[in-house]
Amino acid sequence: MSMRVMTWNLWWHFGPWEQRQALIVDALLAAAPDVVCLQEVWSDEDDDQLDHLADALEMYAVRTDPVFYDGQSFGNAVMSRWPVDRLADERLPRADGKASHRRVVAAMVDTPFGRWPIASTHLDHRFDRSADRSAQIRHLMESAIRWRGDPTVDLPVIIGADLNAVADTEEVRMATGRTAGVEGIVFSDVWEQVGDGPGATWLRENPHSRVSAWPNRRLDYLLVSWPRPKPVGNPIRARLVGHG
Repeated sequence: MSMRVMTWNLWWHFGPWEQRQALIVDALLAAAPDVVCLQEVWSDEDDDQLDHLADALEMYAVRTDPVFYDGQSFGNAVMSRWPVDRLADERLPRADGKASHRRVVAAMVDTPFGRWPIASTHLDHRFDRSADRSAQIRHLMESAIRWRGDPTVDLPVIIGADLNAVADTEEVRMATGRTAGVEGIVFSDVWEQVGDGPGATWLRENPHSRVSAWPNRRLDYLLVSWPRPKPVGNPIRARLVGHG
């Protein structure tokens, strides 16, 4: 038996966001995930993108508390085909120790394998914010230690994230155990283990992101905490969806 987990940054109200909504539902239905970690989920006082997606996929869902900008909120969510409870909704820090507007939501999912902690997050995006992202990764690692229970017997933490960082940055190297991080926990990078090719999720050929002048970059990750009981949580395969 296996579990299919997906992560997707929905790109809030950027670009032709209204035209994307039906296509997002179609892509999610075609991928048939068991669990979906979402970033940049929008809502306002009258409407919530998460409600539409959860209804279309017949899934349960939890989200970060809405934080509004000009009448629209910008948050993260976890959807699951199995019942979920919100485990945590935390603000992530900046390098100076102050709270940023970035958040992580963690859910306890009632999977057939047991209650599984799964989280969704989105780190600071600027090229020059590596120090802030490193502080946020450290917070995620410390939180995951609390969420996972006993690493020798309990299910590992899965995090779906837009890290806004490529694999050789200090922050991702910390998460994956290449540089000093938090004692007692590191994360497996699912794409690194079982993905094929560069796995870029920010693409130059996308006309709506071309003005950024960024190169093709893998910014989106599925991470699984280690240590964990063998072979639970070991990735089997990874692929990209939603290219259209």
